[in-house]
Amino acid sequence: MSATGTAASGATRQVGSFYATALDALRGLFRRPFQFREFVEQAWFVASVSIVPTLLMAIPFCVIVVFQINLLLTEIGAVDFSGAGAGLAVVREIGPVVTVLVVAGAGATAICADLGSRKIREELDAMEVLGIDPIQRLVVPRVIASTVVALFLNGLVTTVGLVGGYAFAVFLQGATPGQFVTSIPILTSFSDLIVSELKAAVFGLLAGLVACHLGLRAKGGPKGVGDAVNQTVVFSFVLLFLANSIITTISLQLK
Repeated sequence: MSATGTAASGATRQVGSFYATALDALRGLFRRPFQFREFVEQAWFVASVSIVPTLLMAIPFCVIVVFQINLLLTEIGAVDFSGAGAGLAVVREIGPVVTVLVVAGAGATAICADLGSRKIREELDAMEVLGIDPIQRLVVPRVIASTVVALFLNGLVTTVGLVGGYAFAVFLQGATPGQFVTSIPILTSFSDLIVSELKAAVFGLLAGLVACHLGLRAKGGPKGVGDAVNQTVVFSFVLLFLANSIITTISLQLK
């Protein structure tokens, strides 16, 4: 078999293995008992490694984009509608995109490293010997925790972006505070916020599944765990940006 055929075969097996992990996690979701304590611990764990990167990325990312929009509106004499531009940019795209970067770059890698370490220490094999399903016990709580935390991170990014846009528009560009606030709904509706949160939930779900899938299949000692973490970042970014494009296209077509 040629090198191209070997690579294609490996990629097909990887995709099939990922879908198998996703189906196992879906079945594990409906098994009882649900590991609520593990879910709470993992939600706190993912949030603790994600909250600071979220703030560090959201503040400059949102403020710069909103600032550029406000400059354009100032040039055409529509600075009072800066709230509409800020709401459109932050709610529809900036919030979900920053969530992608943080969930894949911080949360998913932490989950993958945790499961990968358990795998090379043979903890997962020991659980199976004792009759404990690692999918139900470890994967399901982590995937749900990643999804829930992504929802809150998206809300945090949206809030930071709008507050930053307000500060720039009102204090640096002379916009009227009342007009900024009242102009937000002109281009941004409640359905846009729903779509934004839907994106965040999907991103968290996919990132959690990718991290768990690669963590469960880590091998080769610490180097294998490091390789799995690197693959988690790459695969998560590709998958999440693809999902973002698909959801955005569908939501705009249905408007």
